[in-house]
Amino acid sequence: MGTIGLFYGTDTGNTRKVAKTIAKKFGEGVVDIHNVAKATAEDLAKYNSLILGTPTLGDGELEPTWEEFLPKLDEVDLTGKVVAVYGLGDQDGYGHEFVDAMIILYKKAKERGAKLVGSWPTDGYDFTKSKSVVNDEFVGLALDQDNQADMTDERVSEWIEKIRADLGA
Repeated sequence: MGTIGLFYGTDTGNTRKVAKTIAKKFGEGVVDIHNVAKATAEDLAKYNSLILGTPTLGDGELEPTWEEFLPKLDEVDLTGKVVAVYGLGDQDGYGHEFVDAMIILYKKAKERGAKLVGSWPTDGYDFTKSKSVVNDEFVGLALDQDNQADMTDERVSEWIEKIRADLGA
């Protein structure tokens, strides 16, 4: 078992692709990837370090498998666990709710007692509003595969270097 559990939900497959990129950049055997459509609360509870990833759909909502999985987190005490989040959005088409779903995962993890890490600067993005901006930074890594896919690899690399020690990797 790896030291980090990465749990993602996906609609188009982009969040899964990013999950694989994150795991690859951490190195072999460090990250175990779980699709929340097939995961249990017990799967999540096994890890002391977690990465949670989601796209933003509709009017700033979680994608359906996360929506279904989220209540299961009420069964998990995250006290003492370290959590980082990443979110995908479309800043051109949905700039008024860019990566809004990320804040939902962030707040749930915080509510369950986790230590949150991995905030990310808003520089380099062009959006109107995001619920996932707190203290002038995104609560996690914000990615736009629709308009800035060419920046994903570099952003993921920089984010991993920022959170690696916190996640014990």
